Amino acid sequence: MAKLVDQAHANIVPAADKRRSFHRTNWTGWLFASPWALGLLCFYAVPILMSIYFSFTTYSILQPGEYVGLTNYIDLFRDPLFWKSIYNTVYFAVFFVPLSIFFGVALAMMLNMKVKGMAVYRTIYFLPTLVPQVAMAVLWMWLLHPNFGLVNGMLSAIGIDGPPWLSGEAWSKPSLILMSLWGIGHAVVIYLAGLGDIPDEYYEAAEIDGASWLQKTKSVTLPLLTPVIFYNLVMGTIGAFQQFTLPYTMTKGQGTPANSMTFYVMYLYENGFKYFKMGYASAMAWILFVIVMGLTAVIFVTSKRWVHYQGK
Repeated sequence: MAKLVDQAHANIVPAADKRRSFHRTNWTGWLFASPWALGLLCFYAVPILMSIYFSFTTYSILQPGEYVGLTNYIDLFRDPLFWKSIYNTVYFAVFFVPLSIFFGVALAMMLNMKVKGMAVYRTIYFLPTLVPQVAMAVLWMWLLHPNFGLVNGMLSAIGIDGPPWLSGEAWSKPSLILMSLWGIGHAVVIYLAGLGDIPDEYYEAAEIDGASWLQKTKSVTLPLLTPVIFYNLVMGTIGAFQQFTLPYTMTKGQGTPANSMTFYVMYLYENGFKYFKMGYASAMAWILFVIVMGLTAVIFVTSKRWVHYQGK
């Protein structure tokens, strides 16, 4: 009996020591994580909660404002420029995201070929992504200038009258899409990583079965690349709805011509930091959050039908 009591006591003591060690380790972990946790709380959580409250007020940075309920949201739905900015943003996203996926996959497949000096070609295609967005906007403003731009100069040399590009309402958004496609190097690098992750055994089996290059691309490459395409689709959609720097730089914040370059985030920025209608801008921010979250949820739900993972 005494032996059983001593054994039970011996088991209790190590268990207590383990609990103390666990709590000590836990507190040490929180101590090291505290700078990040405090930064997340102060610079993300608190501003997010405050923006929810401000969206129901007339807060203007300079004045505390008054609680007005849903007035900001109601005024937004009655604002013609609000709907114009949504149209411009959706137009850009609908065309840019699919084109960026198509050209990104095509470029990645070309840059994945076993050719001498391919590292140089990969570097060349990645270089545009290193150019700051403001510098890229200035460069393309010169290239697409309707009178003395290089693009229209080349077109006139072969007898074609170039379009007004950024100066025309019909051509302004296509021009922006063209400029944005110039900088898809990051997506191409991700596609290249996805292509490198596809085992060669699949291609060898397809060759044994007599599959052509097109058949291997359709049945092997694209299905196994769908997880990477899915990732770039989500990130591309979110980035397209946050388009700001290029149109703002090229139009100096005016959204000209005829507000065809007034994108949603541009209009949000103007209301918040130009007109100091921070409550109005906060309401716009939460509408954008709902739109982006809704589209992301739709993409995630539909991904079960077309995203294929290796081994499944």
